Order: sequence, then structure tokens, then C-alpha cells
Amino acid sequence: MSDKARVQGVVTSDRMEKSVVVAVGRQVRHPLYGKIQRRTSTFLVHNEGNEAKVGDLVEIVEGRPMSRRKRWVVTRIVRRAVDLKAREAEASLAAKGEPTGGAS
Repeated sequence: MSDKARVQGVVTSDRMEKSVVVAVGRQVRHPLYGKIQRRTSTFLVHNEGNEAKVGDLVEIVEGRPMSRRKRWVVTRIVRRAVDLKAREAEASLAAKGEPTGGAS
């Protein structure tokens, strides 16, 4: 079996060819005060075929070094992002078809 790290994160940028930036969040306890803090690490991840897009939740696994900063590989897309433009278009169509409400 493989002992490679496997984490989930959200794609924050997909402007490169065959690469994406993935933000992985974690919670840590402050050493003195004990408050739980949210920390985020960003990784450059290999995305063969450019399947992952901004906002997608992806699973990444450690891999061989592919460049100076790229050492992770997208294994699967856990959940696709909701396309905001499509949602806005649906909302505008619904608003045109229905009255805005209120007394007239």
C-alpha cells in the first residue's frame, strides 16, 4: 500500500495549462490561548486534461516532483462548483417572468 498523503481542497485558480491551485484548510489550536484558528495552505497541483475548474472540491495526492513547486496530482473531483453565471441567468429569467411583488 501507498503511504502518500491524500487531502481535499477547493480549486482557487485554473489559469495554467495542466495545473491548478488548490487551497486546503485545516484547524489548529493556538499554543498559548487555546483558540481554534483556521489555517489555509495552497498547493500547485497537476491537472491532466484540465478537468478541474475554479470552485470544484477535489482530492489530491502526493506525487513525484513535476516542477519547482508542483508535487501534487488531482485524483478525482469530489464535487463540481455551481456555475455562478448560469445561476444569475436563471434568476434573471425567473425575475422577468414573474411580477416583482408588492402592491400595484
